[in-house]
Amino acid sequence: MKRILIILVLFCTTMGYSQERTFESEVKRISKKIDRITKQQKDSLKMKVKDINLQLEEGTVTKTEADQLKKEAAVYHAKRIEYLVGIQEQKLRQLVQDKTDGKIFGEDKYYEESTFSIGNRTFQLRFTDEDYYERQERRERRWRRRWTRRWTTQFVFAMGINNTIQDHKLSSLNDSPYQLWRSRFYEVGFTTKYRLARRASKAYLKYGISFLWNNLRPENNQYHVVNGTRTELQTFAFSTIESRLRHVQMIFPAHLEIDFSRDREYDDGTFRDYRNRSFRLGIGGFVGFKLGTRQYLEYRNASGTRVEELQRGSFNTNIYNYGLSAYVAHRDIGLYVKYDLNPLFRGTETRNISFGVRFDLD
Repeated sequence: MKRILIILVLFCTTMGYSQERTFESEVKRISKKIDRITKQQKDSLKMKVKDINLQLEEGTVTKTEADQLKKEAAVYHAKRIEYLVGIQEQKLRQLVQDKTDGKIFGEDKYYEESTFSIGNRTFQLRFTDEDYYERQERRERRWRRRWTRRWTTQFVFAMGINNTIQDHKLSSLNDSPYQLWRSRFYEVGFTTKYRLARRASKAYLKYGISFLWNNLRPENNQYHVVNGTRTELQTFAFSTIESRLRHVQMIFPAHLEIDFSRDREYDDGTFRDYRNRSFRLGIGGFVGFKLGTRQYLEYRNASGTRVEELQRGSFNTNIYNYGLSAYVAHRDIGLYVKYDLNPLFRGTETRNISFGVRFDLD
């Protein structure tokens, strides 16, 4: 027990001393900082020169303008190196002064104060500021790679009202045989959001995969009946509690999205590409196919018995579907509209249309 207490005391004492800065470790840290500053500024200058050369090739600037832009960029980064390195040199001068005044350990003193022996073995624990700054630098590199990467993924959920129109006329929605507020749709999927430009911009291509559940509930106690190659609405023999036609689809949507989130540019030439922080506008379409169609009926028969029926079949719906879709959103939530260009039932001009809310969750 006594030996354990001695080891704990030595460990805690060593931990306290190990937090002390050493002259050598501070010099190394400042030297690395100066090298890092110089490299970052030179890399930023190379990127700017590359962009200027690209503009010159595209003809957006003349040779004289390009040379002037390169000269201005070189002068700017030279001044940045002079300013930022000057700050580190000032820290180095202060470090030398602290060493002279005895306010900071040398490597030999640090070694003496941070070692201990157990039996015939000697141990040293070192937790220097250099380790801390290296960890910080690695963490910043990881975050910056995440900020500047061109693609992200989102989970998508949408829901709203679902109905039909005739002959591409929105006014025919007023004469729809389906209940407006009780006919609903649900969508669940995943999307990839890809930035079209190498640098931060507002334009993105958003594509993915979704599953759709479109429900249609007829008005006036009607239900769907297959009559040869046509599907018709007829009045049911009993008073229905539920009459619903559901068709499930797998679709592949693609949208051109304009994201008005404000990006951030840093002095060293790097940037942070903010997404889903402001208003977004998406315009595009989808293609897909139906996975199945079912009709749900619930009613009371002549004897008053409650009956539930599940009818499976194609109901003459088109297997493949395609259409247009668009959304306007703020941050993660927006208004969503989707319209099928091909008819819902074969041999008709009945087309599905949906309005609702959409959630894009990173």
